[in-house]
Amino acid sequence: MKKVLSVFLLLSFVIFFSQEKKPMFWQDIQNFKKQDQETPPPANAILLIGSSSFTKWTDVSDYFPDKTIINRGFGGSRLTDLNYYANDLLNPYQPKQIIIYCGENDFADNDKLKAKEVVNRYKTFYKKVREKFPNIEVDYISIKYSPSREKLWPQMKKANKMIACFMKKEKNAEYIDITKIMENSEGNVRKDLFVEDMLHMTPEGYRLWTSVMNPYMK
Repeated sequence: MKKVLSVFLLLSFVIFFSQEKKPMFWQDIQNFKKQDQETPPPANAILLIGSSSFTKWTDVSDYFPDKTIINRGFGGSRLTDLNYYANDLLNPYQPKQIIIYCGENDFADNDKLKAKEVVNRYKTFYKKVREKFPNIEVDYISIKYSPSREKLWPQMKKANKMIACFMKKEKNAEYIDITKIMENSEGNVRKDLFVEDMLHMTPEGYRLWTSVMNPYMK
């Protein structure tokens, strides 16, 4: 009886700690895998990868009715998460274009983080993309200036400028700047484009993104 009890306790211990050690966003990635098993992803689609601005854009296909979109935005992911899950985010797909929105949460996660570190994280992910897809179009959407994160704007602006310079030198790559269209006539960020949390966007915000993104869409 003691042996049975010991085995039971050991198994319970192993199960408990294996569950505790699952990395952040593990379940999101498992959900993507399940979706792909149930409905095999189409080839030659436009693959969106990034954080909650993509995650919450659940009706993105309605904004681009003539495009085939695969949305793989997850949670409040950071570029570190994109790098961690790079194989899961890239290997199942054969896209003709990848569009990335990520970096905002890196700054929010650590308000002492310098722009250069975020840019290096992006470059690491970009390299992983190019190792898998050397010739397709890869675009980066600029970090938006969410009103709730105004104290982080200076570093975000530096990161945007550095990534824009980096992408300009790359082949089949574009930097998509959505910051200007989210400003009013006085050059201030339009708070009406954000929901109550002043972080995530309204449908009008996404409509403006669409107008900027359309010329870049394959």
